[in-house]
Amino acid sequence: MDVLSFRTPGLGDQTYLLTHDGRGVLVDPQRDIGRFLDAAAERDVELRFVLETHLHNDYVSGAEQAALRTGAELVLPAAAAPAYRHTPAFHLEDIDGGDGLTLRPVHTPGHTPEHTSYLVLIDGEPVALFSGGSLLVASAGRPDLLGIERARSLARLQHRSLHRLAALPPGIALYPTHGEGSFCTATGAGRLTSTIATELTVNPLLAIDDAEKFADTLLAAPMPIPAFYRYMGPANTLGVPAMPPTRVPDIDEPAGHVVDLRPRHVQAQGMLPGSYGIELDDDFGSWTGWLLPHDQPITLVAEPGQDVTEAVTQLAQIGIDTVQGVVRDLGQAATQTYRLANLDAFVELLGAGLQLLDVRMPSEWEQTRLEGAIERFLPDLFTQGIPAELDPERPVLVACASGRRAAIAATYLAREGYRPIALTGAGVPDVANALDKLN
Repeated sequence: MDVLSFRTPGLGDQTYLLTHDGRGVLVDPQRDIGRFLDAAAERDVELRFVLETHLHNDYVSGAEQAALRTGAELVLPAAAAPAYRHTPAFHLEDIDGGDGLTLRPVHTPGHTPEHTSYLVLIDGEPVALFSGGSLLVASAGRPDLLGIERARSLARLQHRSLHRLAALPPGIALYPTHGEGSFCTATGAGRLTSTIATELTVNPLLAIDDAEKFADTLLAAPMPIPAFYRYMGPANTLGVPAMPPTRVPDIDEPAGHVVDLRPRHVQAQGMLPGSYGIELDDDFGSWTGWLLPHDQPITLVAEPGQDVTEAVTQLAQIGIDTVQGVVRDLGQAATQTYRLANLDAFVELLGAGLQLLDVRMPSEWEQTRLEGAIERFLPDLFTQGIPAELDPERPVLVACASGRRAAIAATYLAREGYRPIALTGAGVPDVANALDKLN
């Protein structure tokens, strides 16, 4: 038996391809299934099963399409009851994979009510566990994505589920779907894979015996929920169409919302008025889906020769198929500008009394605060607007933890007529340390 993992870093998720004697099992596939099917073909593996651990809330699934394309058997938790053909997985009702391979569904509600993990047995011996959003590396799947009203009930269920999995033989390899960088984790997952034995040692949630205390811990400081999550569950319940083409045409006139994915130092020199600047990186799709209205036309702005395939793929992974094309020549229209400042220049400007906007998450504010900073989390800037305390007639310093969110916020301020200066290559903790040294 071998397990091949596929990381989708912008979403903090893993897809797995288990192979055994020429047979393959695909677990929790993202929508861009080509990379998984190519890997199976390269290994001369016949895909027999496509497994889903739950109806995902953070991306649109490629499971149905993978099964349709290959003829593999699509398996979902029995309680998921999606609107397309599948084999329901019932608790502890084994699925025979042939040649000694057995898949044993284990009902593990908590992240979602229907959530099911899959224990893999080879010749009757348990060897691996695909735990989806249940037991994670040093963490657990968060229970509040279906609404705060159900969160405590689901948290109590998650407590039971984690201890159910922790009782499995310690040598079993653990393969969770959600990991570092995912907003589906409750406390910030660490490494990507583990073992039951390791989790019994390092996972702090397994040390909590009382279900109510466990729920208190999971719900004490919940992470923000990206706005696009609300559309993922319904899409995965009703069925997701195949991936759209990732090649989009070059166009002269933008349509809909304009997203500039060029490097931030290029954006700063000039953007189309009214556009949003979200530099292409692993989390481009997540930030675009979080900050812009869902399912509306999008035009990308790229440099000449810049490949936008990755950008279109990331958007499609969260169900955004509305990219109209890409503009590459801005001509004289690139009049929306902002400034970038490195750490030294930023600290000097801050000392000169400029106003400061901190766009990190509330949990980050609790760790490090800058005196006099106006705080508004980046997505709240888009939904609630620019804080009234900011004076549009004066330059605005903008900071986050690394420069990523500060640059995005700066483009939003610029389109609203402000004069932003974004800290780049550093973050608020670096500013705090620099100020301490000056004092």
